[in-house]
Amino acid sequence: MSSQSYIRKNFSLAWPLALNALLMQSMLMIDTLLVSPLGEIPLAAMGIATTVVAFVLGIQMALANGTQLVLSRAVGSGRKDALSNSFLSGMTINFSVALLFWILLTVFEQPLLSLITDKPELNGEISGYLDISKYLVLFTAVTQVITALFNSMGRSKIPFKGYLLELPINTALSYVLIHGVQLGGTIEFAGTGVQGAAMGSVIAIIIRMVFLWWCLRLEPLVELKKPKSIAAMFTNMKKHFAEIFPVAANVTILSIGATTYQLLYAQLNINAYVAITLVFPWIRAGTQFITAWAHSSAITISQAIGSRKMDDLTKNVDTSIDVAVGISVVCAVFFAGMHFVLADIYPDLDPATYQALAVIAPLYVFLPIIRGYNTVHGHVLRALGKTTAVFKINFTGQWVISIPLCALIILGFDGSIFWRLRCSHLKRW
Repeated sequence: MSSQSYIRKNFSLAWPLALNALLMQSMLMIDTLLVSPLGEIPLAAMGIATTVVAFVLGIQMALANGTQLVLSRAVGSGRKDALSNSFLSGMTINFSVALLFWILLTVFEQPLLSLITDKPELNGEISGYLDISKYLVLFTAVTQVITALFNSMGRSKIPFKGYLLELPINTALSYVLIHGVQLGGTIEFAGTGVQGAAMGSVIAIIIRMVFLWWCLRLEPLVELKKPKSIAAMFTNMKKHFAEIFPVAANVTILSIGATTYQLLYAQLNINAYVAITLVFPWIRAGTQFITAWAHSSAITISQAIGSRKMDDLTKNVDTSIDVAVGISVVCAVFFAGMHFVLADIYPDLDPATYQALAVIAPLYVFLPIIRGYNTVHGHVLRALGKTTAVFKINFTGQWVISIPLCALIILGFDGSIFWRLRCSHLKRW
């Protein structure tokens, strides 16, 4: 395959992946926009609560990423039985983990909140949001694995359509449930604040889950078959887990690290934390284009390994790196422009919050350039089976250097918000 053909194939797979992730992040940005008129306290509460939920969703995504590589190899081999076994095993594992975390969030919610913040005005808002949003982990478990199946088949446009369906429903429902609505003089709903944002997200993801399952039932290339016996099912799950665990552990370490940063940031003053809450969804959304390209490269390489067509592997890896760096530069330019319009996007904030946004601007402008180079290398190495090496690099950079330094600056020296964020990005260098 020529470099141009490889790029075209990857982009045809990557752009729906990028837009999928962008729409997913847009939901959080929309919720943030809708909640921002309520003030700094609800914004901070939603930021903390979504951090807890995002931690669980990150583990689910890690498991789905591992399943996606296994499914990609099954697609490359052309074996429908292998595809069916891998999908059912991945779904069972992911949903079991989701159910476990749902139980933990239900039982240990209050002790967890007492560890995160000692601000009484936040606890009620956070608890109200978590009571509803914890159901997201159950429905996301199903949607993540179905999405991984379609991505591994090169059918990434189907999950994209699912997000196109979910986004307007989520936006409309969240607005009504957050702020309320009055129709004439007879129908009036007062709204429930941040709880409304959580409820809108749950209803919308249920609708997307039904859509994806319906598309799966209509897919002619997928023939889901029940295992011959319970013993065969557990054997398949054991083999599947052994394959996805290194990938899942790697991504989970990064997810736990990201959550740890957020919990450390929760110790900041409320204006600094709100600034981070406002910017991070934009950072995650913008850098999804880089991640999508890396994911598509990993899928293509895994398919080549499954079909044993690896003559152009080295050339294609080099091409993936060059394109990722180019996308990273474009993202950095976008973030630089975004800095000048943040005050127009969020017009009703405290002046101290705007000052905090200006202080951290250089960090989120240059972050994509560093992230792009690292992300594509990590995904390609995982596709090649070098997960252990990637794990060692990520663990050392994050847990040995970055997080201890960040904790020292925040808890020990009470450093500025710039240096608090700067330390969290050291691992990317």
